[in-house]
Amino acid sequence: MHLPKKHEQAGSRVYTSFLTQLLRNYLFGSAVAVVGVGGGVVFSTLSIPSNERFVLGAIMTISLVIMIFCELFVFYRHLRPIQVIFKAQQPTSEQLKNAYLHTHKFPVLSVRRTYGPHFLGLLLPAVSMAIVFIKLGYMKLPYFYIGIAAAVAFMIASMHAMIEFFLTTKAIRPVVTHIRNWHMELYNQDITLSGKVLVSIRTKFRLSAFLIGTLPLLLFGLASQIRLDNIQGEGSLAYWQWAGIILIIGIIYSLLGASLLSRNIEDPIHTIQNGMSSVQEGNFETSAADIYSDEFSKLVAGFNHMVNGLKEREQRNNQLLHSYFMTLAAALDARDAYTAGHSTRVARFSVQIGRLDGWSASEIELLHKTALLHDIGKIGVRDAVLLKEGRLTDEEFDQIKLHPVLGENILKQIEPADAMAELLPGVRSHHERYDGKGYPDGLVGTDIPLFGRAIAIADAFDAMTSDRPYRKGMTYERALSILEEGKGTQWDPKLTQLFIDSLRLKDNPDENAS
Repeated sequence: MHLPKKHEQAGSRVYTSFLTQLLRNYLFGSAVAVVGVGGGVVFSTLSIPSNERFVLGAIMTISLVIMIFCELFVFYRHLRPIQVIFKAQQPTSEQLKNAYLHTHKFPVLSVRRTYGPHFLGLLLPAVSMAIVFIKLGYMKLPYFYIGIAAAVAFMIASMHAMIEFFLTTKAIRPVVTHIRNWHMELYNQDITLSGKVLVSIRTKFRLSAFLIGTLPLLLFGLASQIRLDNIQGEGSLAYWQWAGIILIIGIIYSLLGASLLSRNIEDPIHTIQNGMSSVQEGNFETSAADIYSDEFSKLVAGFNHMVNGLKEREQRNNQLLHSYFMTLAAALDARDAYTAGHSTRVARFSVQIGRLDGWSASEIELLHKTALLHDIGKIGVRDAVLLKEGRLTDEEFDQIKLHPVLGENILKQIEPADAMAELLPGVRSHHERYDGKGYPDGLVGTDIPLFGRAIAIADAFDAMTSDRPYRKGMTYERALSILEEGKGTQWDPKLTQLFIDSLRLKDNPDENAS
């Protein structure tokens, strides 16, 4: 489908505004770094005749023009993946995803295209022209000034790159938002970085603080060298010994300050990230330590409030889900007054078997739900067959034998599908026999799902000990004897023995089972 006209116009406005903002950022960064710092240092530091100032100004102007052309060339190459989607009537999903990622990379690309053209477009032409003009006699500057100029060019490039990075970071936000919304409208799918970190906070803070702390010192040191150029011999050496110490101290303090600042920002972020990871794993008991006194205190408080809300909702959902299972089981048992409570008792005995075998809490919870619904398929069996008193015919028994498959099919209809997926094997297999003579699939031994093996024991035990219209329920001891005789043939030998031993150790089996 094509986007409506208003969306095309909105995209055009976003793209035009983006280009305009980048141009403003570039002019601002150039004015501050190149013209302001570079020009200010050169013309306020050097004491040269007016004709040499004119030559020097011409060199800087020509070099600046070359630099701008180089940077524009690189800029349009970097812009191409973004430009493609705004020119297309209906960009593909892959084009939008590439543009989304590429736009996020634009601040880093702005640093690269600032450094490259500064050195290739500004420094090389300026140095070459300066050497030529000095040799021709149009300027009488010492050659070592060219080395100082190279150092100044590096500092200017660094300052310009830092300014461009942070301004571009802000400029790309409307574009990435538009691309994300565009992809959602066209393909009904969100696109994100999914937690991918392109530039870490540590890198941004440390480099920025380092540049802010050291570049002024370096500029001061180099400018002082030019101004004090009349100092010769030991005096000049003594100056640089003093200046070197000051520079080293300044660099150390800048690095230390940058490290402390980045750590101060990283610590609360890591605290919240660890909490989020815990929540993603399903642990709603987690909380972030509220030990901060700045704006991060609000973030931590908001995160903890969100987790508490999720915890309350999870508890409510679990209660509703438990009630749902209990209601289904009760509705099934209500069809036959003589089997009332059967599903609940089977669930209780099944859980007891799982605990005896050392299953995890999550497995026990799934087993309980499965056992509650193990006979849900009997809803599809006619009352004349299900409630018949006395012996069933072969045809009627065949109908009864269909209930595990019917139960599985009923649960498959519940949405979302994954909510019941883990219950299906136990429901389908609770009438399989360990020797392979069960139904519906004739599975043998450990090929029978574990939940099915546990429920089979619990189901048989409750059936034997419950009263029926045509017979009275067996004693516990008699039922346990039958289980003992059938372990390894009808029932799982290990689980059966654990269940038998547990009940025989207690005078009151019902209390133990609960």
